[in-house]
Amino acid sequence: MHRHLTMLREALSMSAGQAPTVEAWGRKLAAVLGGGGRLLVCGNGGSAAEAQHLTAELVGRFKGERRPYAAIALHADTSSVTAISNDFGADAVYARQVCAHGRQGDVLLCLSTSGASGNVLAAARAARECGLVTWAMTGRRPNPLAEISDEVVAVPATDTATVQEVHLAMIHLLCHAIEEAGE
Repeated sequence: MHRHLTMLREALSMSAGQAPTVEAWGRKLAAVLGGGGRLLVCGNGGSAAEAQHLTAELVGRFKGERRPYAAIALHADTSSVTAISNDFGADAVYARQVCAHGRQGDVLLCLSTSGASGNVLAAARAARECGLVTWAMTGRRPNPLAEISDEVVAVPATDTATVQEVHLAMIHLLCHAIEEAGE
C-alpha cells in the first residue's frame, strides 16, 4: 500500500475513538441550528476549504431533505477579509467576524492542523468573549488552540494532508449526526 494511504489508515484508526465527540457535537449543533442559532467556521488554506465544505453541506444538504441551516465560513467573504486584514491586521480577520455574526449560544468551529494559527486563535478568544461555544479540530496535542477551546478533536498525525483528510471524515460524520438528530 502507498505510504500516504498507510498513514491515513493509521490516523483514522487512532482517531476513531473521537467519533462519539463528533456525534455529540452533531446533536448539540442540530439543537442550536434548529433553534435559529448559527455555526461559524474558520481555518486557513486547506482548513478553509474544509470549513467551506462543511457550511455548504449545512446550507445546502448533506444527504437528506431539510431546511437550510445558518452556517458561515468566515474566510468566504473576501471583501470583509481583505478590509479587516488591511485595517486591523491578519490576526483580526476571523475575530472581528465572530463578534459581528456570532451570538451567545452560537458555535464556532476552528479548523487548524497546527493548532497555532494566530487568526484562528484570535477567533477562539473572541468567541469566548462573545458567549459562543468553541470547538476545534486540530492536529496533534498539545497545541494552543486545543488549550483554549471548549472541546477538541485532535488528530494524532504529523502530516498536514493526513490531518486534513481525517478532519474531512470527521466533518462528514458531523453532518450525518446533525441530520440524524434534526429528523
